[in-house]
Amino acid sequence: MRHIYLVIILCTISVMVAKAQPYNFPPLKGYKIVSKYPVYEPDNLWDFIDGAADGYISYGFQNVHVREYVKGKNVIKVEIYRHKDRDNTFGIYASERSPSYRYINLGAQGYVAGGVINFFKDCYYVKLRTFTENEKVLRDLESLAYRVADMLPGDPSMPRTLNEFPQNFKEKNTETYINESVLGHDFLKGAYRADYKQEGITYQVYIFDKNSPEDAFQTVKSYLALAGLEPDDSAEGKYVFKDGYNGNIFLARKENRIVIITGLEKDQTNIADRITGEILR
Repeated sequence: MRHIYLVIILCTISVMVAKAQPYNFPPLKGYKIVSKYPVYEPDNLWDFIDGAADGYISYGFQNVHVREYVKGKNVIKVEIYRHKDRDNTFGIYASERSPSYRYINLGAQGYVAGGVINFFKDCYYVKLRTFTENEKVLRDLESLAYRVADMLPGDPSMPRTLNEFPQNFKEKNTETYINESVLGHDFLKGAYRADYKQEGITYQVYIFDKNSPEDAFQTVKSYLALAGLEPDDSAEGKYVFKDGYNGNIFLARKENRIVIITGLEKDQTNIADRITGEILR
């Protein structure tokens, strides 16, 4: 019996250690790795990032592990956030980037902004920063970022849906993923979005991939109901209507995919038709 209890205790300790230390943080010459933070999860994330916690949790946040690399007065802080899947990880990463940043080939995508390097890879969103302007430390920061990216498992590619957006007139690095309340509506969930600018016209394109054609049909039906319209019973359909909060809506559906375009005037259907045609072909 004592042997059984000992096995149970050892298994419990192993699980706790695996949970507390799931990553082999890579060494960095001359730096000491300091661990003084708990593992933050959804119930205590507010203790770490306060007001931003709700946004992270809405994107399927699971936990964040934090380490500091210390060399004298210089400190590099590393935060590894894990989210439930790549879509949500890209969503929270993209919500905090700017098209003007200097982008680098790191993980699936990363950028440098002063003493900050952020990147994502699969379900991991990684943030590194230092407050020094010392060039040697900034080089160490970038070197560490690549080591952390190599340490993390998973698919290092961008989400496949991003390839579905037409490239003509698309504003570079404006793509994002919105997990819930797309365009402010509770029934619109899980959309990739990109911004476009064409001859002074700015508009936004949303792509939804639902679980089934029936699911897509019900989503379209809910949206059209706001405008007093009914969807066609066919597997495809195009609609133009007014949304009191978002202006003109160009909506097209084919099987389980929905495309919504905002920012266009009603007489600019040629632009909407070109975009939806390329995405739904």
